[in-house]
Amino acid sequence: MNILVCLKQTFATEEAVRIRDGRVLEDGVKWVINPYDEYALEEAIRIREKAGGEVTVVAIGPARTESALRTALAMGADHAVLVDDERLHGDEHTTAKVLAAIARRKAYDLILAGYMAVDNGAGQGGARLAEELGIPHIGAVTKLDLEGGVLRAERDAEGDTVVVEAELPALITAQQGLNEPRYPSLPGIMKAKKKPIDRPRAEDLGLDPGEIAARTRVIGLGGPPPRQPGRKLEGGAAEQARELVRLLTEEARVIRP
Repeated sequence: MNILVCLKQTFATEEAVRIRDGRVLEDGVKWVINPYDEYALEEAIRIREKAGGEVTVVAIGPARTESALRTALAMGADHAVLVDDERLHGDEHTTAKVLAAIARRKAYDLILAGYMAVDNGAGQGGARLAEELGIPHIGAVTKLDLEGGVLRAERDAEGDTVVVEAELPALITAQQGLNEPRYPSLPGIMKAKKKPIDRPRAEDLGLDPGEIAARTRVIGLGGPPPRQPGRKLEGGAAEQARELVRLLTEEARVIRP
């Protein structure tokens, strides 16, 4: 069973997001594997432990992304691929094209990824990649069983559970609850330091950076507006009710007159 796991390096969830001049500041930030991608990685390792095969992790990003891949290798992944060619960095459209090119270099029975990244919450990566490869996609999976060449997945559907079956090869995206990711062991950390990481360039993947350039652009980036202090209404119950309706109508504009 050959499994490809797509990872993204993101801010640690407890990090404060600081924005200056329309840019997110990265100085002093702690970087981690996107938490939902950790569920995907753990599931891939568990499947390999039962069925054999190999787990390959792939990430797109700058040189610092290597630390996320080293962590994945320490957890138990067999191989790692880092696309640090800046010409191949873009939006979700670009990412799907690059990941599809990597997936085509070697046949994979199963592709796993987190159902979204905590930094932008787009949730497009898995669906776009599956579409590029022409394989089934099941999103937000909370339970996964494999038997022969068929997978049976339970997925979260806004508080309900949906059961879906698909034939391999297929792609699933992992939701919280699928498993409990393991911590890297000390021997795993030591071995991971010595493992090679493949770094393909655009030419290696047969990609023209101009053809897969980003289809979107950021026109502005800023924090939420400062929270306004609460307001205490005076008078009796009837007066307070009238004043509340006026405020919701004229100031908050959440009620139509």
